[in-house]
Amino acid sequence: MLVFKFGGASIKDANAVRNMLGILRRFPDYKIVVVVSAMGKSTNELEEILHHQLEKKDCNLLLQKFYAKHLAIIEDLFQDAASITQQLHFQLEFIKKDLLKAANKPYNQAYDSIISQGEMISSMIIETFLIQEGLKAKKHNANNWIKTNSNFRDAAINWPLTESNIISGVQSAFTENDLIITQGFIGSDDDNQITTLGREGSDFSAAIFASCLNTDSVTIWKDVPGILNADPKKIPEARLYTELSYGEAAEMTYYGASVIHPKTIKPLANKNIPLHVRSFQNPDQSGTIIHDCSVEHLRPCIIIKEKQCLITFQVTDFTFISEHNLSKIFTTLDQLGIKINMMQNSAISFSICVNADWHPLQELIKELEKVFKILYNKDLELITIKNYEEGLINGFKEGRTVYLEQRTRKNYQMVVKP
Repeated sequence: MLVFKFGGASIKDANAVRNMLGILRRFPDYKIVVVVSAMGKSTNELEEILHHQLEKKDCNLLLQKFYAKHLAIIEDLFQDAASITQQLHFQLEFIKKDLLKAANKPYNQAYDSIISQGEMISSMIIETFLIQEGLKAKKHNANNWIKTNSNFRDAAINWPLTESNIISGVQSAFTENDLIITQGFIGSDDDNQITTLGREGSDFSAAIFASCLNTDSVTIWKDVPGILNADPKKIPEARLYTELSYGEAAEMTYYGASVIHPKTIKPLANKNIPLHVRSFQNPDQSGTIIHDCSVEHLRPCIIIKEKQCLITFQVTDFTFISEHNLSKIFTTLDQLGIKINMMQNSAISFSICVNADWHPLQELIKELEKVFKILYNKDLELITIKNYEEGLINGFKEGRTVYLEQRTRKNYQMVVKP
């Protein structure tokens, strides 16, 4: 048994979906759990629609564009598109009704309910297309199997219940089908409200299924040849890692490498399940394998996180930053679900670099400005160089304003103005 994950880029349009079909036909002797993301940039589009609604702006034009994009894919893929078009229409009406309720819900809960519809729509289209093309495929909604707490937008997995659900559900589903189509990124809480596992969490969903089912491997099909030592869009000379250890890959994801989700590695490493990252454009290439191994002389890895915010908390009474002060800051960060990407303290201040998600950051500042003087800079980048070389550091510093930097024996980080 295998688990395949297809991200937004790999199913972004009709030709990409046909390419996905070709990849699946390469594995006729396997039962495969196929985890799909939303198509293309649908998640970003739904976020914009939700924010328009919450800001009391007219979002009808954005909804029409969202619908038209999916309708165009359907009309390209299907010989008889009437039935699936009707399903798409029903899904859009569901989104519209949910948007009307959004202002009366906590933001994170409203977010999960709306944004998860991208995956629901893509899985519906893909299931119908694969059946049309003669494959024995069946869609099952991930939120019926993956159970979580109610920490919306970053839900924690109830592993015993999830494992029980997946084992019984998948075994039953595979008695009549060779392919199970399900959604990445989503689960549900004890009240059956949809939760999400963190942005880009479809990789983690694939790892959850693989871990619960003890599959032979997981393959993430990407628009890159595998895991590179830098983003090729930013650093054209980026080179491929043919293999990585679980530990090295986990560190890369922690520091912000975007090829795989940070939570993906642990459940696979615990079961010693290999993770393949391969190109959906060139499926003959082997890509990168992450497994239990040791790689000598690993080349430096350069990770650039954009849209960062540097926040500095200063004490106001000329005392020093103490454990008591830090406790207040960390408690508030935890309550708001804000993750620290880098931190540093001095005698009278404590600085953190975080993702510039402005909704929770406004709440953070509002809560803590009662206690601290708060300064912040937006539109920054966090550059991390793993297994660094001095020449690389100097090259990245050149022409940039450095706001914060620190290094360990293996890793170097700096917060800079782009």
